Amino acid sequence: MPLRTPAGGPLRLFATTPAERVALARTQFFEEGVRPSGLVGEAVIQSWMRCARTHADTRRAVSFHAVTPSRLHATLARNRELLEAARSELVSMESSLAGTDCRVLLTDAQGVIVHVTHHPAAPQQPILHRTARLGVNIAESVVGTTAPGIVASTGQACTVDGAEHYFECLRAMQCAAAPIRDVHGQLAGVLDLSVESRRFGFDAASMVALYATTIENRLLLAQSRDRLVLRFQADPTLLGTPLEALAGIAADGTVAWLNAAGARLIGGLPEAGPCDVELLFGFDVAGLLRIGRREAAQPVRLASGLGVWLQARMQARDGIDFRHAVSVPAATPVPPEAPAAAADAPPQSADATDPDEGDATLQGRSRKLIEETLAAHHGNISHAARQLQVSRGTLYRRLRRWREDDSAEERSAHRPA
Repeated sequence: MPLRTPAGGPLRLFATTPAERVALARTQFFEEGVRPSGLVGEAVIQSWMRCARTHADTRRAVSFHAVTPSRLHATLARNRELLEAARSELVSMESSLAGTDCRVLLTDAQGVIVHVTHHPAAPQQPILHRTARLGVNIAESVVGTTAPGIVASTGQACTVDGAEHYFECLRAMQCAAAPIRDVHGQLAGVLDLSVESRRFGFDAASMVALYATTIENRLLLAQSRDRLVLRFQADPTLLGTPLEALAGIAADGTVAWLNAAGARLIGGLPEAGPCDVELLFGFDVAGLLRIGRREAAQPVRLASGLGVWLQARMQARDGIDFRHAVSVPAATPVPPEAPAAAADAPPQSADATDPDEGDATLQGRSRKLIEETLAAHHGNISHAARQLQVSRGTLYRRLRRWREDDSAEERSAHRPA
């Protein structure tokens, strides 16, 4: 009896079109128990294998049930930072796709939809009409093989086309998804682009990857308001774009996180443990803060010898700008030459101006800065706040918190053992 495709037509022994390759892959995997290597992507094969352990019948209907209202409320609250970081990019993405039938979905790390495009043609899209709703769980364990499900399971971007979906009722779907990670390197969410009963007509994988990267960068910055953030790239025109490299420097002078572009540029962080910023960037914290006093990116030479353009910024949660924390000697301006030329001179050491600065933590600098500014203005809160470029209320709150912390430490020190 000749093999046939799921549509009923004869199946060729040598598939020539994508649809024929997927049909042959499904026959080999689901009917013959043969691994269909080379016919579909490895990510899809691995997903089929995971799904086969929990979903025996690929022909059954899939129920797209939303989570309970209380769980949805908790999920939205828990992902507030992600949603805030994604807000402007989702608007931009949806505006670009307004002339298509594509839907934009954003899920949390567990696969629950926390944002979805409202499309006027939704009633004519029966699958998306049921799927693309707030609170619906589209994790792989629930709806089988999909692009967002694979991303949530593996952390890797992918596309799933037509019959590559595990359940046959989803064969009209095409989706492309990419991960969004947080400052801990953990999956924070998945950005997905889906269309029903037609092909994308453009490079959806590249588009979703670009927007996911931008959202991830915004999330990393939002989660690093108390850290020194470095922006760097070999080409200064890439700064401020999705291709810029970012790094977050912790209070103890270690590199807390790198975004994907940063990891590619400097080789990633060692697995052994925390990495001192000077080992990767060739500057201690004080040297980086000094660079941060300048608005424009500066040409520097990293510890690896690579020349890049770098900006350093640190701003506390309450808005105090730390660029005032380190003085820049007037006699040592940073030259405007390209990175290769700037690297001929050794990087400026923090010890050149203040030997104690290199040992102080970032939090210590913030307190020292405020106390010195207050002293310079003889305790005048208004004048000090004006110089620090913050409100008086912000300064009062910071001082009150320090007084409370000092009182708590003093009580603890006098408490009998």
